[in-house]
Amino acid sequence: MFGPRASHRERYFHGPWRQSPFHKGDLKYVILNLLKEKPRYGYEIIRELEEYSYGFYKPSPGVVYPTLQMLEEMEYTTSEDRDGKKVYVITEKGIQFLNERKDTAEEVRSRMCHHWDNEYFDTFGETIGEFRELGKFMKRRARNISPEKMQRIRDIISRSLKEIESIIKE
Repeated sequence: MFGPRASHRERYFHGPWRQSPFHKGDLKYVILNLLKEKPRYGYEIIRELEEYSYGFYKPSPGVVYPTLQMLEEMEYTTSEDRDGKKVYVITEKGIQFLNERKDTAEEVRSRMCHHWDNEYFDTFGETIGEFRELGKFMKRRARNISPEKMQRIRDIISRSLKEIESIIKE
């Protein structure tokens, strides 16, 4: 793909990393490079970009699917129905397009790496993943927890938040 991967997919934090690093027309290069690795369906492309950005950027279906349609109209991709999903495959013409525009494709890749490549993102991503797992656990189990236990859990989370804020302010 284009660089580091993350195992989490959360979008709770705001900041410059969450914004798209793409300029108009860049997404086609990213999608074609993903399809060059292997055929994919639209939501798989969305998830790949979300993972690549450590969960800070998730392109909307309203951006990805029109780009896929455009690539298909340009004959850079084809699609086929597999198990009820439209799977996109890069064509020879699409590979030729990427090869002819290696410099532009490399510039897009470089911009993405610069935008999201940070030595702390792995640890940060794992931390965000833990928050997400806690949230999922609470959603599954909250209806069976007594009010007293829920208050104890809330107190722990509240204390943890205060400790985290204190650490960050150090």
